[in-house]
Amino acid sequence: MLDRLLGRASLKERIAELEDETESLQAQLDAENERRREAVAARNEAEETINRLEDRITELEDRAERAEGDDGANVDYRASEALRGPRLDDVLDRLAGIETDPEGALTAMVTDEHAVPEPVSDALGERAPLVERAAPCLVCVDDASLVAATLAPPLAPDAFCEWGESFRLDRSWFEPTGTYALALVRADLFAVGIYDATGDGVERVHVEGFESDVKSTHSKGGFSQSRFERRRESQIDEHLDDARAALDALDGEYGYDACYVTGQTTLFGEFDADASAPSDASGEPLDALATAASDFWTVPYRSL
Repeated sequence: MLDRLLGRASLKERIAELEDETESLQAQLDAENERRREAVAARNEAEETINRLEDRITELEDRAERAEGDDGANVDYRASEALRGPRLDDVLDRLAGIETDPEGALTAMVTDEHAVPEPVSDALGERAPLVERAAPCLVCVDDASLVAATLAPPLAPDAFCEWGESFRLDRSWFEPTGTYALALVRADLFAVGIYDATGDGVERVHVEGFESDVKSTHSKGGFSQSRFERRRESQIDEHLDDARAALDALDGEYGYDACYVTGQTTLFGEFDADASAPSDASGEPLDALATAASDFWTVPYRSL
């Protein structure tokens, strides 16, 4: 009665109507934000698909170019093997034991598939494209074509190409020496070991590792895609800061002679490493490090 006399009843009805309208507009806004998030996720997925297809196109184009350069010849490696431990020692000993006349053994470090030295191409003829496929690699060929092989040393030297009476093979390109650190780095995982190779064999004298909470996917609710990406990049930066701090602390404690990094190639530039190699090792940090270390010192061998 009093509300009607004072006109408050109509005002309350209007307030209720406005509140209903506000809720409706908020629901529309929420729905629009959801559609935008889904659109951003769909766009990112489409971009990833495009990148994969472009990489595949590039790979097929490279194969086509190699096929044209082979003048139709269907060449392939005669044999291939992953060398490590005693088997690696055996193969290196065999190659080092080969002696020829002066200027009869050609050794070349090919660091770029598009820069195969002319002496290598001349010596291998139609099989030269195999070196392009194996690059970066060390090539060993003798003038009688009895030996023709490539190896991919973990600690590859700078590019060179020379003839001699034997192949130029430095064991330090293939095997660890001194005290060194070997780290496995991923966006959310880090593990590092300190190794001593000053005596017989290699001894791991220290190991440590950790995982960081880095978001990998964006949920449909919550903050925007761009905010999610900024947060994820910040988490990765913090993870890398912790990894670099760990390496610096170990350098101060052990004074290692060299640092090698494996893992996610896009992160290699964040570290001052003497050598690096990709590795897809994953799992618990210390187990993953053991796998990555084995992969790092494994030498791909191909017979041409």
